[in-house]
Amino acid sequence: MKRAFVYTGGEIFAEYIQEKPQDGDIVIAADSGYNNAKNMGVKVNILIGDFDSLAGELPKDVDEILQVPAKKDLTDTQLAVEKAVRMGATQITIVGSTSGRLDHALSMLAILEGLHERHIRGIILNGQNRVSYVKNTNHILLSGQGYKYFSLIATDIAKGVSIEGAKYPLKNKTLDRKLQFAVSNEIEGNAALITVKKGGILVIESRDI
Repeated sequence: MKRAFVYTGGEIFAEYIQEKPQDGDIVIAADSGYNNAKNMGVKVNILIGDFDSLAGELPKDVDEILQVPAKKDLTDTQLAVEKAVRMGATQITIVGSTSGRLDHALSMLAILEGLHERHIRGIILNGQNRVSYVKNTNHILLSGQGYKYFSLIATDIAKGVSIEGAKYPLKNKTLDRKLQFAVSNEIEGNAALITVKKGGILVIESRDI
């Protein structure tokens, strides 16, 4: 498994972020995501962006800087993720804010579905939320990670959805993007088991801050 970490801009809650790169991991910052990485004590290998939100001179402690035009089709985060994919990453953790501008937040969530289609495991987290994409499989959520709540958000229609080991169990239900009802659940015991027989869902773990 080749892991990559992509740091983006926006508000993060660094004290709650347990996932950090190890030796040999790819570390990429998208524009002002460099500041989030630096504040967490993370060494950035590659910096990508149009640098409209990274104030001052470009940093000199990165191995590679890729400056792109401000007028472009992909966001800086998308470009950073694509760079990680080209470098062979099979697991990509995106560290950044899912708050702020809704268009950017939704774009980030859509990245997870695209990575799944390419058989790459993706996670988005900012300390308050951690998001994964699950399709046609089982997924285990462990307690003791600091996230009090979890929600299942269907990206289209998900069938055969079951939840075991939670405050609000489900058995073989259908979740529809237009009517979300599997929101704000809680793990009971050591773990919760989520099953999706057909379709895709976003699994969102959250804590109150």
